[in-house]
Order: sequence, then structure tokens, then C-alpha cells
Amino acid sequence: MAASKEIENPESRFSAVLASAARLPGVRIHREEYLRKALARYCSEDEIRRAIEETPAAAGISLEVLEKAANDSINYEAAKASALSAAAGIPGFIALPATVPADTAQYFGHMLRIAQKLAYLYSWPDLFSGDSDDIDDATKGVLTLFFGVMFGTQSANAAVGKVAGMMSKEVAKKLPQKALTQGVIYPIVKKVAGYLGVQMTKQTFAKSVSKAIPVVGAVVSGGLTLATYLPMAKRLKKHLSSLELTKPAHRVVDEPVVDGEVVDGEVVEVHEHSATIPEQHGADDTAVKPGKPHSS
Repeated sequence: MAASKEIENPESRFSAVLASAARLPGVRIHREEYLRKALARYCSEDEIRRAIEETPAAAGISLEVLEKAANDSINYEAAKASALSAAAGIPGFIALPATVPADTAQYFGHMLRIAQKLAYLYSWPDLFSGDSDDIDDATKGVLTLFFGVMFGTQSANAAVGKVAGMMSKEVAKKLPQKALTQGVIYPIVKKVAGYLGVQMTKQTFAKSVSKAIPVVGAVVSGGLTLATYLPMAKRLKKHLSSLELTKPAHRVVDEPVVDGEVVDGEVVEVHEHSATIPEQHGADDTAVKPGKPHSS
């Protein structure tokens, strides 16, 4: 009964789906291999090497080039998400815990893929560098905020900016663990997770209705995914590209962040924003499975 109530809590519901989605095959992106592939069409070997060893910003890669690479990835992931959502419209497509619907986990899995790709292009550190299937709390926190940006929440936008500011000020390439798990950012992470849990429930209900007739439901699921995924990915791209962290020649070093004292401010209330009209893009792909990163 206690476990049931835990899952009924919106924040816990979102966390359960995020953890399940992160364990799906092909969801985790290998940073080095992705950057090498995504930048190959636009950058020299020396620029790519520096982007991998440090960041694309430290390599001096322009925002124009990063936008092209980001658009390639968004278009690829949107098409893939739409196709798999249609396939998941047939009940029993994938085995997951009863509390995590297959279509929801798949959709979140594709959101995780594009969130990682955009993060790496725009000079964020490796989010899944360990061998564990689990997500550490700091990574879970920053991914929650990325999802919040994709869903259009004001507080997530502000929090992502603060996290980027911490890494920028400390000239570091590690997530600010303390701020994300118990410091100034943590209350915002919890609020955004609760908001996303509520939104996820609404979307899951709408999809369950469309599955009443499987064939029609498959078509509807795919269409809804394309209509929502593109503007969400574009929203995250726009926000990450606007941060100081992504400006060309912003160098990084492998040092811990002194967090919790870097920024001030209060928790901002969460708001909904309507989706924007999507744009057209190019294509690419690089993925890793949980635990042992490798490219696909």
C-alpha cells in the first residue's frame, strides 16, 4: 500500500519513469563517439579532438556550426521517436514494470537521447560515464531540469541557467553535485519533477484512450509524438545555446565545483507554456546501452 501511494505521488511517478527510461537499450549516448560523429561534417579533426577532450566551446566551435549539428540530431531523433511510438501503440510492445507504461518509457527514452546529445554539443559534461545502470542524483537532477525546459517550465529554465553558471564560474566540467542534490537547485528539481509527473499522467491517459482501437491508436500515437517532440527538443536547444557555457573558447578543467554558494535566488513557480511550431532538420545517430557505453 505504501509503495502504491509512493508511485501515486507525481514526483515519485516521474522519477520512476525517468529511471526506467534510462535503462532501456540504446538510450544512453556515448559522449566521445557522438561528438566525433555529429561534428565530422562541420569541423576539423583537431577541433573535434579538442571538443572531446575539453568541450565544443573550448575548441572554439561556433554556435552556427553547433546549431547545424543540433538540428541534425533533433530531426533524426524526432523521426525515430515517432516511428517507435507508433510501434509501441500495439499493446505488449516492451516489458516494463507495471507502474511504467511502455509508450511513456519509450517517449521519455527518446527525450533522454536528445537531451544528452544537445547537452554534449553545448558543452555540458558526460552524464552517464559510469558502469552502473542507475542514475546518480546529480545527473537525475539535471535531466529533470532539462525535461522541465522541454515541457516549458519557467523554473527549470532558471535552474539550468544557474547550474551552467556554477560550472562556468568554477571553470569546471563536472555537475555541481551539492547544489543539485541538497543545495539551492534541489527544491526546484523537486518542484519540476512533481509538475512533470502530473503532465505525464495527462499524456498517458490521452494515449490510453487512443489505444482503444489499436491500428488507429498506432497512427495517432506516432502523430502526437512528432507534434510534441520537435518543439520540445527545439526549446531545449534554444535554451542551452543561449548559456555562457556554450560560448566559443570557454575553457574547462577537470576540477570539482564549489557549489551551494555560487548563486542566490528563490524557487520560481512552475508554469506551463504552449508548444511552438517545429522546424525541419537533418539526421545522425550514436547510442549506448546502460552500464557499458558503446555506439550504435
